[in-house]
Formats: sequence, C-alpha cells, structure tokens
Amino acid sequence: MSAPDFAPPPSGTTLANGRRDVGAAESVLHEPTGPTIPLNRLAPEAALRRLELTVVRRLEGFLQGDHLGLLPGPGTDLNDARVYVPGEDDVRRMDWAVTARTTIPHVRDTMADRELEVWALLDATPSMNWGTAGVTKRDLGIAAIATLGFISQKMGDRFGGLVMHSDSVRRFPARSGRQALYGLLGRLLDDPIEKDNQAATVGLAEGIEALIRTQRRRGMRLVVSDFLMPGDEVLDPNSPPEWERPLRRLAVRNQVLCVEVVDAGEVEFPDVGELLIRDPETDFARYVNTSDPRARKMIDGASQAQRNRIAVAMRRAGVGHIRLRTDRDWVADIARFVLTYRRTAAVLHTPPQGVSK
Repeated sequence: MSAPDFAPPPSGTTLANGRRDVGAAESVLHEPTGPTIPLNRLAPEAALRRLELTVVRRLEGFLQGDHLGLLPGPGTDLNDARVYVPGEDDVRRMDWAVTARTTIPHVRDTMADRELEVWALLDATPSMNWGTAGVTKRDLGIAAIATLGFISQKMGDRFGGLVMHSDSVRRFPARSGRQALYGLLGRLLDDPIEKDNQAATVGLAEGIEALIRTQRRRGMRLVVSDFLMPGDEVLDPNSPPEWERPLRRLAVRNQVLCVEVVDAGEVEFPDVGELLIRDPETDFARYVNTSDPRARKMIDGASQAQRNRIAVAMRRAGVGHIRLRTDRDWVADIARFVLTYRRTAAVLHTPPQGVSK
C-alpha cells in the first residue's frame, strides 16, 4: 500500500486566479468554514477489502450476523455438551464423542452468531478545527471513522455516531448498510464547525458518558479526539485525566478503540520565527520565538510528556489506541494498526473479573 495513492490532497497548490492555496494550513489563521476533504476521499474501499477489524468481545443482539454471540443459539461456534432430550433436540447436533464416553446421548450446543453494533464519538470542539498539513484534525477524525467503519462492517452490522461540541452532544442513530454509513459520514462532514472560545459545558468525559448511555447492547465503540482538555496542564502520567474513568466504564461491556488525532505542529514545533500561540478553547495567548532552539525543545518535551500521559491512561483503561497525524497517510497507518491488532486484541480487551467476555 503506497502512501501517494491515499495520502490527503497536497497543500500549497496554485489556483486558477493565481492565488496560492495553502490547504488546511489556512485554519491556523482563520476559523474553517467547511470540510477540507470531500466525502469520496475519506476511505478507499478497494484498499480496505482484505482488511478486517478483529472483534474479540462476545455480542448481544437479535439479528443473525457474523460475530460470536453471548448466548447459545443457531451458529457455527461450539458451546457445551448436554444430555439429549428426545423430541426437542435435533439428532444432527448429536456429539458422538461425548456419547461414546458416557454411554448417554449428548448434543452439542452452539453460540449464536450476532450482528455488531458500532458507535463512534467524534470530538468536534474548537481544538480539532485546525491543521497545518492536508486536512484539519476534525476531518482526519472523520476519515478515521470512515476507514474503521468500512473495515468493521459486515452483513447486518449497524453503525451510529455522536458528535460532541462544547455545549451539546448530537446523536445520529445506528443503521445498517454501506449507504447508511455514507449518509452518516456526510452528516459528520456537514455538521456546523464550532466557533473558537465557546463557553464549554461539555467535555470529553461527558461525551463518553453520553456514549455509555446510548449503548443498548454490547459492541464496538470508537472514541475519536485529540484528548486535550482546556486548561489541563498536568504532565504526570500517574495523574489520570478526567476522561479515563468514563473510558474504563465504557470498556467494561464493549470493545473500545481510541483514535488520537494530532497535527505535525503539535509533535515537532516548527522554526518560523516569532509568532502568536493561541488556544482556541480558552483565552490563552502568548508570543513565542520559535527560532530559539531552547524554546522549541521545551515545547516539544512538554508535548511528548502530554502524549505519553494520554497513552498511559488508555493502557490503564484497557482500550485499543491508534495515533494518526494530519501529515501522514491515515489509511496506511490504520492498516498497519489492524494487522498488529489481530495479535493483541484478545489480551488487550480482557474484561474485568466477574464480567462476561
């Protein structure tokens, strides 16, 4: 899978009127007014057909699907053997090995094959509405939802979404089928972009709580965010962020995958002279001389410590974690993650003691 085929559209191209299009980097200077990526470029289906997102948690449901159920029923996965009841059990399910050992007729039950219900929570607060590469962090989050949605969806599976703003959480119902998934992605792209410095009454912890309240059956949950909270200056990995406890509760009954979206400017601070650093969610603003190597080193070190704290919190919560950057090919990064995830998912998502798998 080559990066040029699926990478975000390059910035810095020249328009017909002679002006230079700087792409998503314009969001650093001005608030974006629309998406920076069209619907047809969110995820190339042809590149995803051979990928499959591993589901290791047993599911509840009422429809026939392709995933392991929680209760016995018609399916392909064998369960326990029990004594044959004449007139009620099908003789074609007779377990001849157990019958031979015990000299008493036994039948083998199967676990029901159920449908998968996937819910995605998209952080659409102002800290996600910018980027210095091909796309903004918000649109990269939608692209991640699209890619993971195409990988995880099979026959009968349903996909729903929640969009978290600073003052509310908007819910889109779960529906089945590729067209329904495309419809959800279109609504996510068309969702109004929030203005900077809005009064925040809903944080990521409240957004995850809303995701917990919407769940009716076990399934897969995606949390897409930069996991940066306004005013949170703690860098100690032993100090849990406020969203860790709700995330741990969400992972008790569900298989949870967190997508951390970052921009290249957050990981490696650029050398562009003196500029104004401003937080779109608070009133923080300060001039920084980025040509000073010591200043860049301090900022990069604080950013790295911040990312390490986020990664440690996710490991404690027992959730899957993938980090995507706006300047990289997100499809290739997700493909590499999925191939590794097949080997680690069963251990990573082991439910707490006393909770059914």
